Amino acid sequence: MVPQGSHPEGKPKMSEDLLRLGVIVGSTREGRFAGTVAGWFAGLAEQHPELDVDLIDLAELELPAVHPAGPTPELTAYTGRLAAADAFVVITPEYNHGYPASLKYAIDTAGAEWQTKPVGFVSYGGISGGLRAVEQLRQVFAELHAVTVRETVSFHGVYDRFDESGNPKDETGPAGAAKLMLDQVVWWARATKEARIRRPYR
Repeated sequence: MVPQGSHPEGKPKMSEDLLRLGVIVGSTREGRFAGTVAGWFAGLAEQHPELDVDLIDLAELELPAVHPAGPTPELTAYTGRLAAADAFVVITPEYNHGYPASLKYAIDTAGAEWQTKPVGFVSYGGISGGLRAVEQLRQVFAELHAVTVRETVSFHGVYDRFDESGNPKDETGPAGAAKLMLDQVVWWARATKEARIRRPYR
């Protein structure tokens, strides 16, 4: 991964102008394909001159299996990363026309940390490319007072779309979609961040 505050072309990013992007990897299944999709997307996001990327892989977190009555160190660390983010991109597969239970749990363990922040989506799956999961997630994030951006990145028939090095076999379309989505996320992140400073959200 690109070091924080750096640029892959050697030009340093201006840290005071960076937006923190939380990239949430929603699948925790053994043998999942999420790592491949997340690795590719995080690499692109790190190249964006206005973003500092925090890759939040749910499979690597030790969130409690049963929601506790009070905060735990693991939950506190996780929600702290969400609070520090200015925007999010959720990477999700589609399981049985829906998104993973692990992702729903991770969303529901937080509340105010999501509010007034933009959310983008990268989805993958079979013929639908995970878009049915994304449509459901839009409703969930609307309830949490987050702003979902219109553009998405979607991989249909995902197992045939990536090469052995973890990159899309035809990267032009996915990379273009990712840039468009990230530019929208950045616009909304700056707008909502400025609005929160001027007037606290109720």
